[in-house]
Amino acid sequence: MSDPGGNAGTEPIRLLIVDDHPVVRDGLDGMFSGDPRFEVLGQAADGSQAVSRVEALRPDVVLMDLRMPVMDGVTAISHLVERKLPVRVLVLTTYDTDSDVVAAIEAGATGYLLKDAPREELFRAVIAAARGEAVLSPAVATRLLGQVRQPAREPLSQRELKVLGLIARGSTNREAAARLFISEATVKTHLLHIYAKLGVNDRAAAVATAFERGLLTPGRGA
Repeated sequence: MSDPGGNAGTEPIRLLIVDDHPVVRDGLDGMFSGDPRFEVLGQAADGSQAVSRVEALRPDVVLMDLRMPVMDGVTAISHLVERKLPVRVLVLTTYDTDSDVVAAIEAGATGYLLKDAPREELFRAVIAAARGEAVLSPAVATRLLGQVRQPAREPLSQRELKVLGLIARGSTNREAAARLFISEATVKTHLLHIYAKLGVNDRAAAVATAFERGLLTPGRGA
């Protein structure tokens, strides 16, 4: 991977731009091509094209939209991770919901930005992503914080309630996974979704909030 420092004499950061809107792709292409710290290797209009072009072009960083036809961004990120391709994925989208952010980060994204991010913020984010640093746009962080402070609008699924019930009875992630015949990673994913839906940050708060809302009943869990 090229040196992302941006100093004279270093190689530019090689980019692939993935978005289903040609105007967005061309705008980003022009923005980055005009700065010597970056080199745009190509574009892709959906996740399937993105995977193929990453394999062929070997960029340092992919700017990835989330909601696209044929293959969405989260699925594309998962495929890139499965194929062990040495690329950083920076999600660039108009969507800032908890589920979108969590799904993208779980899939393997290095960072998450909104399309209305200022040019210099986007440049800094790409440079940080190329270094392997996690990037979360201040705008995304602020909006997520606001969502966490609001009551949950989406109900917990039956599987999420079962996971939370086991946690409430003192089960570890591994024990809950064994009881439900799922992987420990799946339990962790369920917990992330539970936290987002309940507007909490940890297991204890999730259990307390679930009891307060009557989602769990003392003595019998879920």
